[in-house]
Amino acid sequence: MSTPTQSRPRIVDVEEFFADPEFAHATVSPDGTRLAYLAPRHGHLQVWVRGIDEEHADAVCVTHDARRGITDYHWTDDPRWLLYLQDTDGNEDWHLHRVDLTAPDRPAVDLTPLPAGSRVAGVEVLAAFPGQVLVTMNRRPMVFDVFRVEVATGETTLHVEQPSPRRTYLPDREGRPAFLSELTDDGDWEFSAVDGPGRTRLLLRVGGPEHPLGVYPQLVTPDGTGLLLGLYQDGDDLRLVRVDRDTGTQTVVGAVDGQSLDTMGMHSPLLPPVVVESARTHEVIAARFVGDRPRVEVLDPAYAEVFAALEQLSDGVLHSVSSDDAERWWIASFVHDRAPGMTWLHDRVTGESRLLFRSFTHIAPEELAAVTPVRFPARDGLPLHGFLTLPVGVPHEDLPLVLIVHGGPWAHDTWRYDPEAQFLANRGYAVLHVNFRGSTGYGRRHLTAAVGELAGAMHDDLIDAARWAVTEGFADPDRIAIYGGSYGGYAALVGVTVTPDFFAAAVDYVGISDLANFMRTLPAFARPNLVNNWYRYVGDPADPEQEADMLSRSPITMVDRIRTPLLVAQGANDARVVQAESDNIVSSLRARGVPVEYLVADDEGHGFANPENRFRLYRAMEAHFAEHLGGRAG
Repeated sequence: MSTPTQSRPRIVDVEEFFADPEFAHATVSPDGTRLAYLAPRHGHLQVWVRGIDEEHADAVCVTHDARRGITDYHWTDDPRWLLYLQDTDGNEDWHLHRVDLTAPDRPAVDLTPLPAGSRVAGVEVLAAFPGQVLVTMNRRPMVFDVFRVEVATGETTLHVEQPSPRRTYLPDREGRPAFLSELTDDGDWEFSAVDGPGRTRLLLRVGGPEHPLGVYPQLVTPDGTGLLLGLYQDGDDLRLVRVDRDTGTQTVVGAVDGQSLDTMGMHSPLLPPVVVESARTHEVIAARFVGDRPRVEVLDPAYAEVFAALEQLSDGVLHSVSSDDAERWWIASFVHDRAPGMTWLHDRVTGESRLLFRSFTHIAPEELAAVTPVRFPARDGLPLHGFLTLPVGVPHEDLPLVLIVHGGPWAHDTWRYDPEAQFLANRGYAVLHVNFRGSTGYGRRHLTAAVGELAGAMHDDLIDAARWAVTEGFADPDRIAIYGGSYGGYAALVGVTVTPDFFAAAVDYVGISDLANFMRTLPAFARPNLVNNWYRYVGDPADPEQEADMLSRSPITMVDRIRTPLLVAQGANDARVVQAESDNIVSSLRARGVPVEYLVADDEGHGFANPENRFRLYRAMEAHFAEHLGGRAG
């Protein structure tokens, strides 16, 4: 245990923690003359553009979406056009929009007017197709094909028709199919070289459950002669491996003993990418690995000097690194527990750097709590890793504890600035994240130990983590809460049904209550790829015996055991966990006269993106925990 070394900070407003960042996601234009980044306007994040030497006061807001913030944008090879992705009220049916940088006040043009239920899943600019972008989308509802879209006109041409939902061609830098990735019926992944139309040659086959969301990354080398894959090979750690196109020979490109590749970048363009590619050669020059703090390994010695210069700019860890095509101008942002979103511009020619922005300037780092990596064993001896955030300015003993459970479950928590953890610590709570079995990033054994263990050993890991905090003296055993979103929401509901007397309060945010219904209501195009995740780890609801087991692990079938004060939050347009998952829990509790607070946002999906909805959620959470755990309230 530790004692405070400074006074207790002010109660920071909910709005300060959960407003959109002041600045975020900066990139430099391919020609090195301009910067683009996200900043608020019209109450939401928009894309802004300014000259490389200009300040924000000189910038032009080039998007004007007054309904929902923009988080993903792309430069093109034409300095006139910029592209961005947007969905409708969180339904995840992403469309690709074009803005004219010479006339930024003109309305954006939707380049992908898709039918309902279809979406853009990828955008790539290739030198082989000037004036065009390759767009992956499911015009055929079940299959994501690749199209060439003429940026200036919107003219769309089918480029690569994928063979089936589970068979995907991987193109080279010329846009030609070079490899075939296939998910077999028994859950193996097969990778083949494409020798011509209809002619493939098997290179390797890898097992399934250790790749629940697929083999990641899958990158064709710039010369087309190799395929870079995230593989375990014969070990426990996920490595970056090159597979030779002619011989199938495997060569380890990036590996750290005892640490795995960090694959969180597959979930969102705002998360740190697993690899960094050269803008000039498109070769992979660095890779990210999981640890107590994330670790970026430089793989190409030619870039060691520039990465060393960038790493000196912060005591955090590199988040994202990008450059112009000539690789003179580099932008580096950093992961940090108390100084989020610090972003620098580095001139590789002069060696000079300047701070572009911090994402949040209204909260001083000294007002925030340090995030400490922790380790402890599960009851069966499996090593568990987590992160503990303790409030500033109070004794670190017998605190009310909030256990935050990440989503996925095939994801992981990491050392970083987490506004939820900082918000709760500011209110006086100890906050514990735990990478329970099934989390990615901690090796094959840790990942696959979750097979068949939903509401079983996966839940035991959470209880063991909370008990560790009690044993260490940090937490009061009578004031422990559980909170999570998506799978974490399911875990919160499991917590108050499987162990109804353990938690003093719970918050379920877009969580699963009925595993069988959840799987049946997933988008149709997602179901062919459930083999190694939900089917392998949980079961197939089409099989009566497996469905019965799934229901036995579903909170909805144990809802009569809930007596813990519960807050439920749901987006009405959630395409992953449909609103019925929350409605059914809430209606059952209310029918029994059990108090439950229920927030539904009509303009949200799988998580709340609009600031006003976030404010509403966290104000409710603040009041909920203050009433039942005794923390501070603003």
